[in-house]
Parts: sequence; C-alpha cells; structure tokens
Amino acid sequence: MALTATHGISWDEYLQLPLTHYEILDGEVNALPTPLFKHQKIVSELMIRLGGQIHRDAKGYLVPAPYDVVIRRAPLRTRQPDLLFISRERADQIPDLQNQPRIEIAPELVIEVLSPSDTASEWLEKLRDYHQIGVHEVWAVDPQSASVEVLRWSAVGWQSQGVFTGDQPIRSEVLGETAVAPEMLFG
Repeated sequence: MALTATHGISWDEYLQLPLTHYEILDGEVNALPTPLFKHQKIVSELMIRLGGQIHRDAKGYLVPAPYDVVIRRAPLRTRQPDLLFISRERADQIPDLQNQPRIEIAPELVIEVLSPSDTASEWLEKLRDYHQIGVHEVWAVDPQSASVEVLRWSAVGWQSQGVFTGDQPIRSEVLGETAVAPEMLFG
C-alpha cells in the first residue's frame, strides 16, 4: 500500500502497512518528512542521556520513533512522537510488549523535537491527541531557541511547568529532576 491515501484507511489496512515514518490523521496516511541531521542529533542525545538515567533508575522504557501510538481506531489516528516514555508499571499492562508494533495506551511522557516547518495549529492538534489518550506530560524541544518546555495536563489544559535553557537540569513530574540540561542537546 502506498503511503498516500485517496480514501480513509481502515484499521485492517493500517495493520498491513510497513513500519515507516508516518502518522495517520483521520484515516489519511501522512508521510513525515525526513528529519534534519540536527533533529536526529538532539533525539540521539536525549536517547543516550535520558535513556541512560531511565535505565539506571529502572523507571521504564524510552522508545524512539518510528513507533506508533494509536490515538483512536475509527476514524483511524496515530502519532509517532520522537521519543516516548512508558513506566514499568504501565508496560506491565501491555501483554507481550516486547513484540508489539504499536501501543494503544498512553505513554506517560512524549518528547517532540520541533521543526521549523511545524505550524502552531499542527502542534495544538498533536497536544489535543496526546491529551485525548491521557499523556501526562509533553516536552517541546525547540532547536531554534535552544530550549525545552515541559507541559503538563491540568483541569484547565496544558500548562507550562517551565522552559529550560542553558545548564538548567530539565525537571519533569513524570521523571523527576533529570541529569539532562538543554546545553547538552544543542551543543
């Protein structure tokens, strides 16, 4: 099946797609652009530094894209965040997680590296999707401003828990204070 759709793709058709870098928005398959080297370097730094801390503290799993998070089955909607964190407790709720090509429960934390081509409406749409499934926290990693904003869902919507720059360790309600500072990601 080609990665463009002239009609809404069904759940069964989705299950036949090869694993590639795409998101499905209301049944329409949208190929994601190839990320820039800078983007991938930031994701790699987060994977190494944050992943090492998560592994050392036995908190759970940090998973990079491409890995599908199902928002809903009909009309089909999936996201592929740059990184997602699933706690050990939540992972235990997923039978045979190690062999799953997607998850249908919310990760506790989603990390998105913003691209210059991202629009405000696209970003808000992602945040709505993450809220809909119950993601607790989203990190907006902004290479333009060399900052990381930590957003947490509350009764009044997504609330900023802080914008971290320079050598400030990133604080997370999901992970606690991390050993990661933005300067480590953008240098």
